[in-house]
Formats: sequence, structure tokens, C-alpha cells
Amino acid sequence: MIQRTVGAGIQLMPVVKADAYRHGATAVSQVLEHEGAQWLAVSNLEEGKALREAGIRARILVMAERIAADPKAWREHRLTPVIHDLSEIRMLDHEIAYHLKVDSGMGRLGTNASITEIVESVKGTRIEGLMTHFATSANFQSEQTNDQHKRFEAVQAALEQNGIRPMFLHEASTNPLHFGYRKSWGNLARPGYAIYGFVSRSRGKAPDKLLDVAPALSWKARILLVKEIAPGTPVGYGAQFVADKSMRIGILGVGYADGLPHRLGNRGHVIAAGKLANIIGAVSMDVTTVDLTDAPTLKAGDAVSLLGQEGEASIDARQMARDAGTIAYSILCGISTRVPRIYV
Repeated sequence: MIQRTVGAGIQLMPVVKADAYRHGATAVSQVLEHEGAQWLAVSNLEEGKALREAGIRARILVMAERIAADPKAWREHRLTPVIHDLSEIRMLDHEIAYHLKVDSGMGRLGTNASITEIVESVKGTRIEGLMTHFATSANFQSEQTNDQHKRFEAVQAALEQNGIRPMFLHEASTNPLHFGYRKSWGNLARPGYAIYGFVSRSRGKAPDKLLDVAPALSWKARILLVKEIAPGTPVGYGAQFVADKSMRIGILGVGYADGLPHRLGNRGHVIAAGKLANIIGAVSMDVTTVDLTDAPTLKAGDAVSLLGQEGEASIDARQMARDAGTIAYSILCGISTRVPRIYV
């Protein structure tokens, strides 16, 4: 769907860092490669090596690693580095192609050297790609994205004036694709959030939205025990919840060690038998208690949904994030590796 949106002239580089936002990097990469992805993006060398060891053949861009971390690994594992510091170009095997990241205004990774310095440093080297990353690309009350794009264009133009034409130009991640910021699409784009079924909410008057995605992941937990409690019964560490009436409660086999945020205690929800049910008391390391009073059919061994949809009831990572006072990326990336993944 994303490829249809951008057209055949733009290659996609799905971002599978952080274990594919905890969806499982190997399984996700295998599917993406099968669907025609020629590039994948990871954060560091270890992530790239793991994909190669799993048999992934697509090009892999390593976006946040120093060349000196393991100089031999780039060639050995056929990984493409991103250069952030011009001095690193000299450390790189001259036969290895690289992508240069320009800090166009985010103030994070990427070189903020002058255009003249950039041109002189890349002359005669195997610069395959020129890239940047936007800081506020869903905020249409700010000119920052336009300013960053202009900086990127200035670097690109200076390189071209000196006969340097990187094969790949890429600025856009999910938001510029979703909101149709076409002048930033170049010929390579890096969708991340959208691959997993999410796009950011805009600020200000946004253009027409282009991507129609749905969460790829649902998360379930088993009920370990169901029991009745009387009014006045405290629940969990610190007695943070005390029943004010007779209740039917369920203890779930999931806790903050699995990635369920501790802050959801007394404020989060699960879906139980198609209805929202309150989390009561503190979220513990391994277990969480929920109110099953309105789900009388559920018993020990049954499952409830932490993320997903049952009938008209739904909870996605953004909703959970709001309850927990965090962001949806943190919810997804926080799901522990001890939670079994089942691919369908």
C-alpha cells in the first residue's frame, strides 16, 4: 500500500530497528523481503548482523553506528553505513559505499559541517546516498520541515555542482509520506511507524492524508486466576486499590517485565469478553489484576486483549500510551522478548 502511494519510481526502505519495533525483526524482514523490499534500515551493527545471520539478503542500512565500532563488519556482513562525522569517511574501506547524513536542523545525528567542508570531504569517495531526518514533520504550524528541506537541497545542489551525484536521496520517513510532503520523497523513503500500522496525528492544518493503515500487532494475556473479593479488600502492592463493593477479579500473567507500563495501575484497561475492563491496583512485575465483574463468562486459562480489538471494543498503542503518560513508540518497543510472538 505504501509502495502504491509513492509510485514505482521511489524505493522503500522499511525500518526494522529495535526488533522491528518489537514485532520481531527476523519475521518482519522476511515478509518485507518477500513483498519486494530491496532495502531495510536498522540502528546498529548487531541488528544488521542478526538479519544477515537469519538469511536476509536485502540491502541493510545501519543508521546509528560508528565506523570504528567494527571496521571489518561492514564488508563481512554486507552492511551499508551512515556517516555522521566527516572524519569517519577516512576510516572506511574505500570499496564500501556509504550514505552521508546531513543534520539539516534536528540537532541530533548527522554532520553539521559547512557545505564547502562536505563537498571537499566526499570528493573521490563512494558516497551512495545523501539523507536527513525531519524533527517536526507532522507539525504544520512550524516551518522547521521546510527549513530542513531547504538545507538538504542546498547540500545536494553543491554536490551536483561539483560532479557528485549520490544514487539515493532520502529525507522522508512515515510522516512526510502520510501527509504528502512530496518534495522530500527523493527516490528512497524510510517508512517505520506506518509499517506497523500507525501514523502520527498532525498539528495545524494538514494536507490530505495518504496512508490508510491499521495496527499489525495484537497483544493478549492469559488469566491465571479468577476469584470473588468482598468490599474493603485491598488489591496488590501498596494496597493502591481497595474494593468498594463485591467484585470478581482476574489475575493476568503479564506485568511490567513483559512491557505493560507500571503507570497503568488504576488507570489502564484491557478488553475482556469484548468489553473494556479496568486494571485495578498496581501493575506488578509478572502479574496484573483486572475487574472481571462485567465479564462473568471468563475463567482461568482464557485470554484478554491488552492491545487489539474484540467486537466494538479496541485498544491500540496510542490509547495505552495516553493512559500511561508516554508515547506509542515506547509501548510497542517496550514489549519484552519474553512475550511469545505468534505470526498469522
